[in-house]
Amino acid sequence: MDICSEKCINPELVEKTAKQMPAPDTIFGLAETFKALSDASRVKIVTALLHHEHCVCDLSALCGQSESAVSHQLRLLRALRIVKNRRQGKRVYYSLDDDHVRTLIQMTLDHITYQQI
Repeated sequence: MDICSEKCINPELVEKTAKQMPAPDTIFGLAETFKALSDASRVKIVTALLHHEHCVCDLSALCGQSESAVSHQLRLLRALRIVKNRRQGKRVYYSLDDDHVRTLIQMTLDHITYQQI
């Protein structure tokens, strides 16, 4: 088993770590972000946006999904501030919300690639 063979709580370390942990609402937001990124179709969209912005039509072609399905996923990703949009005339272009999201995705890709070596 992967548990301690005897109970050995380190009260000082537990207290120090508890003070360093994020607030409950921050933990919830983190869980929601990872939950959103646990869906393969949303990950396809996010990785398609890693280097270039795209409209729904582009993303539909890149991800092999209907425009309606992509649009539905983009609404969820926007609500979690993973992606953002900008309007140019009659077109709406999507991109990753900020460099933090880009870094999270790239670091995760690097982590997975490293494990496969």
